[in-house]
Amino acid sequence: MQDYRNLKVWVKAHNLTLSIYKITVSFPKEEIYSLTSQLRRSMISIPANIAEGAGRNTKLDFAQFLNISLGSLNESLYYLLLAKDLNYIRNDEYIQLDMEANELKAMLIALINSVRKSNS
Repeated sequence: MQDYRNLKVWVKAHNLTLSIYKITVSFPKEEIYSLTSQLRRSMISIPANIAEGAGRNTKLDFAQFLNISLGSLNESLYYLLLAKDLNYIRNDEYIQLDMEANELKAMLIALINSVRKSNS
């Protein structure tokens, strides 16, 4: 359908994923196979599903992959909260990442609504 790299929502998701990778480097080593891995995997899923959906043949398929991205984003928001509560990230880092994630959430919801509306 379209080149996902031209989508602002994908760029935002990719940049947020890079930020998560940078911040999780400082997580305790015993978390490498648990919280670090879970947070990274849920974040990677967001831009990956946007990219996969953009390559699908129908708008309904694209909307479904955007929905999967939204679910992964909600999962990531919980992991970020957990990381803050475990003192793996500072409160100011959490606030910044949470704000960026919520901006991405709004973008995803708007795109989902737009794609669905244009299909009806």
